[in-house]
Amino acid sequence: MTRLRGTLVAAAVPLFLISACAANDPAGAADSRPLESASAPAADDLVVRVESFGGFVPAEQNVGRIPAVSIYGDGRLITQGPTTMIYPGKALPNIQEQMLTPEFVQDLVRRGTEAGVRNGADFGSPNIADAPSTRVTVGDQSVSVVALSQAQPNDPRLSAAQRTARTKLAAYVDKLQSLSAAEGVAKPIAYQPSMLASLAHKYVAPQAAEPVMKTWPGAALPGDMLNANIGIGCVESTGAEKDAVLAAAKDATVVTPWKSGGALWSVTFRPLLPEEQGCAALKGVK
Repeated sequence: MTRLRGTLVAAAVPLFLISACAANDPAGAADSRPLESASAPAADDLVVRVESFGGFVPAEQNVGRIPAVSIYGDGRLITQGPTTMIYPGKALPNIQEQMLTPEFVQDLVRRGTEAGVRNGADFGSPNIADAPSTRVTVGDQSVSVVALSQAQPNDPRLSAAQRTARTKLAAYVDKLQSLSAAEGVAKPIAYQPSMLASLAHKYVAPQAAEPVMKTWPGAALPGDMLNANIGIGCVESTGAEKDAVLAAAKDATVVTPWKSGGALWSVTFRPLLPEEQGCAALKGVK
């Protein structure tokens, strides 16, 4: 992976520079020279993330949910790309990768701190049932906010301070989610994972489609149970086996039945992100 030139020095957020000089231009694509600072984060260190969890969605979607935005120590920006609004949807998710300069990354870290991303910050709980939560991580600081975008501005369960905090954080999240189209950011390319997780549960035929069965080309499904209570297993694949699974899934949909071990399975494909090491990384996902 190409590394970026720049200096990220430990400060208020460990490992990441929060510069007092706000004059850095956050627009700019990557160059190819290596990082020079010994205190710079490692390439796969997570710097900034936005992700959702919970809410009224099927369990397998929560387990396999991909963070909306992930930014790493070497400037990689990994996001979910656009999807076609058709049924049934494609089996493989559209994950994109771009590169940011160190100056751009440090600016985002500073803005995250200003937006209130700090452990223990109070954003309140609005009067909304079954709403997802938004988790925002900046360095070693993280907040989880229920119904960040769904709560009404005048919700009686939120104090004035909580409403203000939510407004600031929502604006920061909006900025992060628009990064892939920001001026000066290189065009996205398809993310190429080094490892693929395949989440399997017993197949239930859909009423509105007649999908074609496929033979599973990887390790036997369902694999190790991520959660025995909801019956979702997980198998990992790398190298040639990963390539075979991806090739087989290229023309599959979310309702394709996969045959493995004499049974039919539904599979959710979850390309693992740089810091995720196997199916174990998904066991704690809410």
